[in-house]
Amino acid sequence: MFENLQDKLQSVFDKLSSRGKLSEADVDVALREVRLALLEADVNFKVVKDFVARVRGRAVGVEVMRSLTPAQQVIKIVHEELIATLGETARLNLSGPSPHVIMLVGLQGSGKTTTAAKLALNLRQSGQRPLLVAADTRRPAAITQIEVLGKQLDIPVHSEGNKVPPPQICANAVKRARESAYSVVLLDTAGRLHIDEELMGELEQVKGRTNPQEVLLVVDAMTGQDAVRVADEFNKRVGVTGLILTKVDGDARGGAAISVRSVTGVPIKFMGVGEKTDALEVFYPDRLASRILGM
Repeated sequence: MFENLQDKLQSVFDKLSSRGKLSEADVDVALREVRLALLEADVNFKVVKDFVARVRGRAVGVEVMRSLTPAQQVIKIVHEELIATLGETARLNLSGPSPHVIMLVGLQGSGKTTTAAKLALNLRQSGQRPLLVAADTRRPAAITQIEVLGKQLDIPVHSEGNKVPPPQICANAVKRARESAYSVVLLDTAGRLHIDEELMGELEQVKGRTNPQEVLLVVDAMTGQDAVRVADEFNKRVGVTGLILTKVDGDARGGAAISVRSVTGVPIKFMGVGEKTDALEVFYPDRLASRILGM
């Protein structure tokens, strides 16, 4: 995903490294190219502006100008500020008495149902007893899809067809989990092609009935800047606690991954890195920053 951005930044750093001492003008020229590379990678304009300002503030300071390896210092600063933009590593909140309810929300086509199964597998591998819930009654194939995935992974699925309202299905699932000692309940809620009032109303009801510890927004990284707007809308209405970026293995420009944390203030908790059910990784900002900078 980040190859293009990586190549452009590498070329900027190569030019810097070919100089000995760096003047303020050298730093400005380099940062202008960094700014262009980030904008071309579809990073949010405001995020780019703040990022470049922070890097410049440090790069024209004493720590670079007096350094024996000024170019290396600039690269180090870019790396540190990129990590700061991507935020901290954030774990799932599974504190307190079980069952812990995790509600997955997102637009149709973001990979929500597959992600629910991936997350259930991830949780089982870490010693939890997950229960998947087929609460997307709007898309007929979603119920079948989650039942098939549950069977493949040998993870139980709570399903009541598409005649019972989703808030009721979710409340029944939490009751079943409590009675059968499941430790985590994963709600696969409905999505739409775009955000609408009916969808948000339903999600608010599900949240009200199940009191989830985590509301995870599944965002397709291929949607670029639109991912930021979607995350912002969902966050305002249902209070998102974390993000899962899907299709990070695709050929998008990568800007959504860099922007979405900074704009929403909500941490990225996982990344979907492939089609297979085990292709879900905990999000480590330092690793992603190193990947983007080709380190």
